[in-house]
Amino acid sequence: PGTAAEILDDRIREVLCPDKITTSEWLDCHELAHSIGLRSNVTIMFGAIEQPVHWARHLVRTREVQRRTGGFTEFVPLPFVPMEAPIFLQGRARRGPTFGEVLLTHAVARLALDGSIPNIQVSWVKLGPEGVRQALAAGVNDLGGTLMNESISRAAGSEWGQELPPERMEELIRSAGRTPRQRTTTYGEPPAE
Repeated sequence: PGTAAEILDDRIREVLCPDKITTSEWLDCHELAHSIGLRSNVTIMFGAIEQPVHWARHLVRTREVQRRTGGFTEFVPLPFVPMEAPIFLQGRARRGPTFGEVLLTHAVARLALDGSIPNIQVSWVKLGPEGVRQALAAGVNDLGGTLMNESISRAAGSEWGQELPPERMEELIRSAGRTPRQRTTTYGEPPAE
């Protein structure tokens, strides 16, 4: 759990996702989950209608909860994919973030969350192999899930998301000069086979 954070700013949420819970409700849900021992992640979807100040508020709110609870396992920046998104087709959102903004968001997350959320994850579904390589050099330490038939990003127009087998993930990580390591959902060591 942890997706659907979009942007943790109610003015933006009123336009971007008016049918979803408020910022304080989202944060309270996670704080409660953490208080009973559940772990979660936190995403940010950026590049639609918000500005960098909203990204900064999102990071600060996330960091504040993490400092109280320690329950977030990772932070996952998700660039807005516009091609088939209704808000974009209606002319109410921009074309998504630039690639520079994507790398900057991952790098700033690493700096802003340092000491609180240890893992910054890159979405291969959103960025593809070359984007992953560059993100791994910009503060990212995690390449999330193998995923099969991912539908949300593909419905919005992403060309990635069918499947990335573990062998291909390892190859991609090594090609970025990093050493792959399999992990559990909560970043522990998987059981030996």
